[in-house]
Amino acid sequence: MTQPVCCVCNVPLEEPAKTFGGRTFCDRHYAKISQNRKAMWTATLVLIIALVLFVLLVSALAPGFATTLTAGGLTLLGVVLALIPAALWLGIFYLQDRAEPEPKGYVLGVFFLGALLARAVGQPLIEEVFQVNVWAGDQFWLKLAAGILIVGTIQEFLKYAAVRYTMFRSPELDELVDGIVYGAAAGLGYATMLNITYVTQTGGVDLGIGATRIAVTALAQASFGGVSGYFLGRAKFAAMGPWWLPGGLSLAIVLNGVVTVALGAISRTGIQVTPLRGLLLAAVVAALTFGVLFSIMRRSWAGDLTPTAQAESSN
Repeated sequence: MTQPVCCVCNVPLEEPAKTFGGRTFCDRHYAKISQNRKAMWTATLVLIIALVLFVLLVSALAPGFATTLTAGGLTLLGVVLALIPAALWLGIFYLQDRAEPEPKGYVLGVFFLGALLARAVGQPLIEEVFQVNVWAGDQFWLKLAAGILIVGTIQEFLKYAAVRYTMFRSPELDELVDGIVYGAAAGLGYATMLNITYVTQTGGVDLGIGATRIAVTALAQASFGGVSGYFLGRAKFAAMGPWWLPGGLSLAIVLNGVVTVALGAISRTGIQVTPLRGLLLAAVVAALTFGVLFSIMRRSWAGDLTPTAQAESSN
């Protein structure tokens, strides 16, 4: 009989080995997987509220910036604003995660990898190879098809790859919630690059609308990345079958396409831009997405634990 090993650190185990979701764990990693990270949802909700307040503050101050800053100054300020959502996320996450934080280097590495993939692969494919903005036009169904089959597929596969081919096999991905954390980090990296590109192309014009777009993009991309991240985290700690990861990636792709098209539609009334409506929708989507993910994660976590571990984790 083959000696069991921990699925996280590959340390040989003595029988009877602790199991979770059909996988075996050493004592240390079984204790980690048994943790119920209730504060994570609270931290995510705080982030969403902080981003809404960020937009309101910038919108109030934008007229003063427009009259006192040069074009170069507005662009520089816009780039700084594009970094705010990622800074808020990292700050809030680490404040609530002081007891057992993820290694900052790994989280930042996935964040920067998401940004790099957006700049080097994702957006060149979408804008230059497929030229979606040229032919998709204003036809709803054509725009929705392009949003799912091209934009959503490219963006979500790259965010998925940023976690799947780096952290998925790492011992540092050792809790169920870690998949969501790293998936959201990849999504925020992708969003940050999109936002920086937008600011530099527009020259920082109308910081109020720009700040709203920055927050909307960050909330949406982090939510989509969190979906595939949940499926990755669950797949690492439980035997989910061959269709689990493709199914999770497909769900993130469809969510990306549908929500992005909806955001574009709701942010306009005729020819008038109404970005705050898009912000409200993005905030609701992010809250619902992360709320559902954390709820499902807690239920699957409780269902897979042994009765002894359930009793220990509740103490």
